[in-house]
Amino acid sequence: MKNSSASPKRVVVKLGTGVLTSGIGQLDTARLADLASQLAALRAQGTEVIVVSSGAVGLGMGRLALEKKPRDVSKKQACAAIGQSLLMQAWQAAFAPHRLAVAQVLLTHEDLRARARYLGIKECLRELVAYGTIPIINENDTVSAAEIKFGDNDTLSALVASLVEAEHLIILSTAPGLIDLKGTGEIVPVVDRISPEIEAMAGGTTSETATGGMISKISAAKLATRAGCGVFIASGAEHAIIPRLLAGTGPGTFFVPSGLPLEAKKHWLAYFQRPAGTLHVNACAVPVLRERGSSLLAVGVTHATGEFAAGDIVNIAGPGATIIARGKSAFASDEIPALAGQKADALRALHPQRKRLEVVHRNDLVLL
Repeated sequence: MKNSSASPKRVVVKLGTGVLTSGIGQLDTARLADLASQLAALRAQGTEVIVVSSGAVGLGMGRLALEKKPRDVSKKQACAAIGQSLLMQAWQAAFAPHRLAVAQVLLTHEDLRARARYLGIKECLRELVAYGTIPIINENDTVSAAEIKFGDNDTLSALVASLVEAEHLIILSTAPGLIDLKGTGEIVPVVDRISPEIEAMAGGTTSETATGGMISKISAAKLATRAGCGVFIASGAEHAIIPRLLAGTGPGTFFVPSGLPLEAKKHWLAYFQRPAGTLHVNACAVPVLRERGSSLLAVGVTHATGEFAAGDIVNIAGPGATIIARGKSAFASDEIPALAGQKADALRALHPQRKRLEVVHRNDLVLL
C-alpha cells in the first residue's frame, strides 16, 4: 500500500449503502458514528473532507417496508425522497459530537455537463469547505431520469474528486478491495495501470440496495486516476480504515494516479459530458489527432451518427468505430455529409462566412 508522510490537502470519501446499513432501511448507527469520528479527525489535521454518501433509496425502502428495490422509476424516486432526509439527519447526528455541520449537495449529471453550473458547483463546494462544514453529496435520485443519471455513486464520487482536484478518493463498501479470484484469491494491494486483466477481475453486485459493484469501482478508479487522483478501494467495516489507508497500512487496493492530469477544460470535455453523437474519421486522421495534437479537419471525416447541433459534445471514432477522442463539434450533424472528406479550399467555398473551418478545434478536443 501507499505510504503518506503528510496529511493530504483534500480527500473525497464515498460510502456505499452496505457500509451504512445493517439491513434494508436499517442504519448502522455505530458504524456511522465511527466513520464520522475518522473523518472528523482527518478534518482536524487540516485535510478538507467531502463525502459522497449512498443510502437514500435504501432508507426510503425501509420506511415503506419494501423488501426489494422497485423497478418503476417513480417508485425509486419516492424512496429517495423519503430516505434522503433520513440520511442527512443521521449524518448530522453522527458529526454533532465533533461540532461539525454537514451540508447537503444533490447533483444530477446535467449539473456537471453545463460548464457554468459545473464551475458554480466547484465554487460552492470550495465555500462549504472553507466554512468548516462536511459536504454530503448524493445523486438527486428524486428527479434523476436515465438521461441525467450518473448511474452509480462510484462514478459520481470520481467526478467529484476530479472536480475538486482531490489528492485521494476513498471508496468504502462491503468489498475489501480488488480480489484476484482467478489467481491467488487475495486482495491486489496496488494497481499501477488499469489493464484489461485488471478489469476482468471485477464483478457486479447482488445486493437489493446497492448499485453497481467492483465493475463500477474500477471504472471510477480509471476516471479519477486519469485526473491525477489516487484511489483506494477497501471495506468500510475495517477498524479505523481511513487513517490506516492514508498511512499505507490499511487492507485494500490502491490505484496509482496518472502522472500527467488532463488540463481542466479537457477533463471536463472528456468525462463530464454525454456525447450527442459521433464523428467518424478515416485511418489517416487517427495518427494526426493522436500524435500531432492537431484539430480535426473535414478532410479526415467520413460521416456522422446521431443527431447533434453545432457546439454539442461528440465522440470521435476511427475505423472500426473505436472511440479515440471527444470534443466540441463546430458543425451540426446535418452539415457533415456535405463537408465530409472536403479539403480546405472546397470547404471554404461551402462556408465562405466562417472564419474557422475546423470540425473540432484542438483546444476543444481531448484524446481518450
